[in-house]
Amino acid sequence: MEIAFLVGRILFGGFFLMNGINHFTQKSGLVAYASSRHLPMASLMVLISGILLILAGLGVIFGVYIKESLAIIAGLLVLISFSMHTFWNDSNSQTRMSEMIGFMKNMALLGATLMMYSVALPWVYSL
Repeated sequence: MEIAFLVGRILFGGFFLMNGINHFTQKSGLVAYASSRHLPMASLMVLISGILLILAGLGVIFGVYIKESLAIIAGLLVLISFSMHTFWNDSNSQTRMSEMIGFMKNMALLGATLMMYSVALPWVYSL
């Protein structure tokens, strides 16, 4: 079970790490999307969230600052879900469906984050 948890942890943290890196490699597209969702200071928010995603993802992968990393992930998931994926406000059915999928994905990730938070510390194979 320890190896399964480690692999799951790497996959979970890697998801956030890669998304954080995408905030820099795909910055213009993400800023355009954030602007289209009426996010204030979209460029700055994309950079800040990218940094936080990278740090939190690395924290989960390496098992360092675990509670802080999971709190950052949970906070970002809530903020992003309720500010960017507001499917209930979309009248276009395709946009509505796309945003609902993003919202539901984030809620599932939030559930996983909360479950990881409940696992006793320190995690096995942590730095």
